[in-house]
Amino acid sequence: MARDDIITGLDIGSTTIRVVSGQVKANRDWDDTVHIIGAAEAPAEGISKGAITSIEDAVSSISSALEKCERMTGVPIEHALVSVNGAHVVAQESQGIVAASKPSGEIGEDDVERVIETAQSVGVPPNFEILHMIPRSFSVDNQRGIKDPVGMTGIKLEVDSQIILGMTSQIKNITKSVYRTGVDIDDLVVEVLAASEAVLSKREKEIGVAVLNLGGATTSLLVMEEGEVIHTKILPVGAGHITNDIAIGLRTSVDVAEHIKIDHGTALPEEVGKREEIDLAKIDSKENVLVSRKEVAEIISARLEEIFDMVQQELRSIDRAGKLPAGIVLTGGGAKLHGITEYAKQQFHTAASIGMPRHISTPIDKIMDPVFATAIGLVLWGQGVHEGTNRPSLTNFSSVTDVTNKMGKWFKSLMP
Repeated sequence: MARDDIITGLDIGSTTIRVVSGQVKANRDWDDTVHIIGAAEAPAEGISKGAITSIEDAVSSISSALEKCERMTGVPIEHALVSVNGAHVVAQESQGIVAASKPSGEIGEDDVERVIETAQSVGVPPNFEILHMIPRSFSVDNQRGIKDPVGMTGIKLEVDSQIILGMTSQIKNITKSVYRTGVDIDDLVVEVLAASEAVLSKREKEIGVAVLNLGGATTSLLVMEEGEVIHTKILPVGAGHITNDIAIGLRTSVDVAEHIKIDHGTALPEEVGKREEIDLAKIDSKENVLVSRKEVAEIISARLEEIFDMVQQELRSIDRAGKLPAGIVLTGGGAKLHGITEYAKQQFHTAASIGMPRHISTPIDKIMDPVFATAIGLVLWGQGVHEGTNRPSLTNFSSVTDVTNKMGKWFKSLMP
């Protein structure tokens, strides 16, 4: 098995590090499946809300997950696509404008590149790096809504775009942690963009959909319409906060609270009987107490309501609340909470579903799970780059690879 045929996705989460390796086949179309040959996970240490808090602990956690995946595939992992997450990731609108370079007025690919570069250079704070440049639409001589202006005739070319930025210090910490494991970075991809690659169909992206990635410490929102990204937002609250609320409310440990959430929790208190109880002694012999399951459900519902209210405010800000035909697709560990799809339907007044990984084949049963959506999405992202395909999502989610190149040179210059 040639190493060049293996693409690895490294999802650096706040609670868990996940690694997935996939094999690229020759002469594949973009919508064919990719074969996943390895997957592993390890607890995340030294990471909080998507940001590195301890380089040493983060390196140890990442190395552990990588080694587990290498043992499964039998192939050393030398490079990977890496997820970026955290409240430091922000999105802003940007416009660019250039004049057509040819005397005939025909717009070429070089004009498109120039107008995108112009949009990139507008208003980027000095302590931030551009992670993604997402062209939404072009206009030629004020004719708006153009998807591909190449070959058209005009004097003035404009682009409306969204730029996704990450704080330079945080990106350096992530890249340093990965490089210290001996792995090179092929690309940095914002977590929710990668997850969307794994869980969305082309039709969903066209008619209008939102991806809600419920991680341990953050919740990421991505809204797509007509194949374009129209909004992204990372909120500093996640499924781990539900666990903490249960621990505080029941006066128990976080580990016990996590078991309660997973095994007995539900987002729908109205479906739980008043007399239903949970025997904590079955979870931890030191906890000799019975607790009300309805009380647990009410704690979960209260925190979910807060998270979903924040998401709804974001949807209202772009006039998409209740107006997404494909509804809300839930991914991440929080998406496994019992009753969450029904609760999401009630709160968002639209369809809701669990985003399971698509476009893959694998003998590894455990990765058919929303928690692996980001890692699998990274592999699919890398597959499109590897094959040079004209995938719509990759065209729209163009990564600024100079970030990884600069960070790689910066870190390697510090090595003895």
